[in-house]
Amino acid sequence: MQYMRSIDAINSQILSVLEREGRISNTDLATKVSLSPSACLRRVQELERRGVIKGYRAVIDRAVIGEVITIFVTVGLSGQLKQDALDFERAMSVAPVVKECHNITGSVEYLLRVEVQDLATYKEFHSNVLGVLSQVSSMTSHICLGSSKDVRNLV
Repeated sequence: MQYMRSIDAINSQILSVLEREGRISNTDLATKVSLSPSACLRRVQELERRGVIKGYRAVIDRAVIGEVITIFVTVGLSGQLKQDALDFERAMSVAPVVKECHNITGSVEYLLRVEVQDLATYKEFHSNVLGVLSQVSSMTSHICLGSSKDVRNLV
């Protein structure tokens, strides 16, 4: 991975605008950051080339497609071997209801963000995916009642 030692003020502005408005046209982006369109495009392409900008995405309204329950799950592993973590992460990477898997510090090893249509779907995941992994020693589920701030859902 190549690191940019510093991001200048203009690149910082570009990144800030693109985080909020990923589909903005280059012309509009250039106007917002006070550059010519060609200079702006060169900077964006360089940020992409260096891996600072990893991609662009659509923001999905999960309620519209039926995935309305978000559950945060803390997971403790039974062992501290690297292979235990790799096996767990591999299992989570192929579980479609797992939207995020974070290795964290504290009393447990992982925090998952799970999105499901209903509690029956979550129970299926809890019992038949998490519940059968030999690496898992503990699971605690936290059902999200609402989110007052979620930058993933900014439009």
